[in-house]
Amino acid sequence: CMLFVPCCEYAHVPQIYILILGAVMSEPKTPTAIPAGDTYKGWVFKWTNYIKGYQRRWFVLSNGLLSYYRTQAEMGHTCRGTINLATATITVDDACNFVISNGGAQTYHLKASCEVERQRWITALELAKAKAARMQAESDDSGDDFPPSSVPVAHGQGGGSQNSEVQSALRTLGSKVEDLSTCNDLISKHGSALQRSLSELDSLRLTGEAGDKIRQVTERATLFRITSNAMINACRDFLSLAQAHSKRWQKALQAEREQRVRLEETLEQLAKQHNHLERAFRGAAQANASAENKSAVGPVKGEASDEDDDNEFFDAMEEAPEFITVPADPQFHKSESPSQELVPLKKRRTRIPDKPNYSLNLWSIMKNCIGKELSKIPMPVNFNEPISMLQRLSEDLEYHELLDKAAKCQSSLEQMCYVAAFSVSSYSTTVYRTGKPFNPLLGETYELDRQRESGYRSLCEQVSHHPPAAAHHVISDRGWTLRQEITVASKFRGKYLSIMPLGTIHAVFEKSNNHYTWKKVTTTVHNIIVGKLWIDQSGEIDVVNHTTGDRCHLKFAPYSYFSRDVARKVTGVVMDKDGKAHYVLSGTWDEKMEFSRVMQSSRGGENGTEGKQKTVYQTLKAREVWRRNPLPEGAETMYYFTALALTLNEPEEGIAPTDSRRRPDQRLMEEGRWEEANAEKQRLEEKQRSARREREKEALFCLLGAPHDNYQALWFERREDPITGEQVHIYRGGYWEAKDRGSWEGCPNIF
Repeated sequence: CMLFVPCCEYAHVPQIYILILGAVMSEPKTPTAIPAGDTYKGWVFKWTNYIKGYQRRWFVLSNGLLSYYRTQAEMGHTCRGTINLATATITVDDACNFVISNGGAQTYHLKASCEVERQRWITALELAKAKAARMQAESDDSGDDFPPSSVPVAHGQGGGSQNSEVQSALRTLGSKVEDLSTCNDLISKHGSALQRSLSELDSLRLTGEAGDKIRQVTERATLFRITSNAMINACRDFLSLAQAHSKRWQKALQAEREQRVRLEETLEQLAKQHNHLERAFRGAAQANASAENKSAVGPVKGEASDEDDDNEFFDAMEEAPEFITVPADPQFHKSESPSQELVPLKKRRTRIPDKPNYSLNLWSIMKNCIGKELSKIPMPVNFNEPISMLQRLSEDLEYHELLDKAAKCQSSLEQMCYVAAFSVSSYSTTVYRTGKPFNPLLGETYELDRQRESGYRSLCEQVSHHPPAAAHHVISDRGWTLRQEITVASKFRGKYLSIMPLGTIHAVFEKSNNHYTWKKVTTTVHNIIVGKLWIDQSGEIDVVNHTTGDRCHLKFAPYSYFSRDVARKVTGVVMDKDGKAHYVLSGTWDEKMEFSRVMQSSRGGENGTEGKQKTVYQTLKAREVWRRNPLPEGAETMYYFTALALTLNEPEEGIAPTDSRRRPDQRLMEEGRWEEANAEKQRLEEKQRSARREREKEALFCLLGAPHDNYQALWFERREDPITGEQVHIYRGGYWEAKDRGSWEGCPNIF
């Protein structure tokens, strides 16, 4: 009831006291700021300069960081500034103004709409500062109480992840109680200040109703502090109870995991029995067929009755093979052997170790790199993600089902829509991925064998080092082939990094013999030095069907602060060889694409200063052709990897010794051992330079003139592309046969 006392009761109390009391004990009905868990958001006025004065800005307090934006819409891409509260100081100027400074170049002079709102922000900031300081102190300790390596995993079923969830829940509860404890300290602090003010008011020796009200408020303030302390103690009791029962929860989870394993083993036994029954049936059917042949020649009298009975029995089982060959579980796959044995699919991993939180002075490294080719700059693994460029290139197959659907299309124009959507889908994995892939070593390879699950086999090889170039070849059982050779040119311009992929991508469909080509657009990484990193894709793509002459022109609109269009917008038109539009594509490269059939087109008014005319298309209802898959749970702590990306660096048996999965510095980084990874990275790069010098010496003895690198790729050969006329590396064959034999004698020793 204390929180709902009408303000008229304080009519004789000084106004400053009412404001202090309201800041500590009241909740406005429509607060400007929005608390959401550990996040606090709201509009605050920020001092800009002497001309514009205070300007309204959207502030976000999250994870110990205070960031601000011009508008709420900017939160997804453009941060105007951030202060780490762990080392910041918070001071109050007057009723509505307060200052936040980190002791260096960052100082925010802020003004709230009223004193109550200012106090809400001060309380949230002090709470966040205490938590950030506590987390920073914990990060300096020897390590986590529950390292990922200590979590047991039952039969590869991810049982450790469930155990980790229990421990994580307990740690979260503990963190929340610490937050409440900090709140208790703040309440005590503000309560003490309040009681000092009340004592001062009491010393004025107010008589009558004013003195009674002051004593009443003092009692209520004391009661409020007692209640908050009781709440903190209750939460601590709850945490202790949860910890006491955690072992029982873990035993229950372990029992569930063991039960699941037993069920899977039983299912496997049933599948084997199923297979034996099928074999027995086939053997009996063959025996029946031979008996029928004998009866046609002339069976012995007296045996005809038995033979007829057998024939009738097996005739009744004619439909049985169709039933028997159906797999009992979708996790089992039917092989192509004559006996059609059921083999379970390999279970792929769904997690990798969390990304460590290592600090790095970015500017000390990047200031010497302006204007240089990025591939020639030695970079620590702190800038990387634990996959190579070959694996990143293989991620283009994330949405391979678009090519599967395209292979089934009867119309080449509709097929073009799926191919165009596939060309856009490869960028969806980049929206949050600001880490740099490892530059592959010369001769490094990467295979992605998903023939049993998805029908395709993929092989990449680093075929050149200067300039860096990777060749890629994919063959699918579902009627298509994909190949490309990509050279990445990149420039650092101080504020942003431009990445320009050079090379042509080819897709060929077996049934129709349609041959498509296209190139990639430019990727730009913004806020390299200051602010939050964000990625944009911009440029144009022409997808061309060289068999029919059909063409699709795609436009990737660059982000503009003043544009009214949706961010990351992509539009395109599918036209036949005569230039007639048949389909319109629209969407965003990070979310989805749709296509609509064109019924009629007409020229509109002039557009722009050049006097060009817009073409207006009248279309049928749009159909969704592609939508991005959601990220796995916890992706933000795993480099924002997709479900496919999490499996790319998973160790496998039988792969080539040059495969990226065997690269030691990349493996060390994935395991969180970054210092060792940096040392190993330098060793590998020096080994590669030494190998190149040896090749140049050998070439110098053979040829006159300057030394040159005579390196030749192992699985790809350089020749002229029959479609584009470019000199490219095309798959020569032999890799998968070598894998079947387990023969890797020709592979270089690069690791």
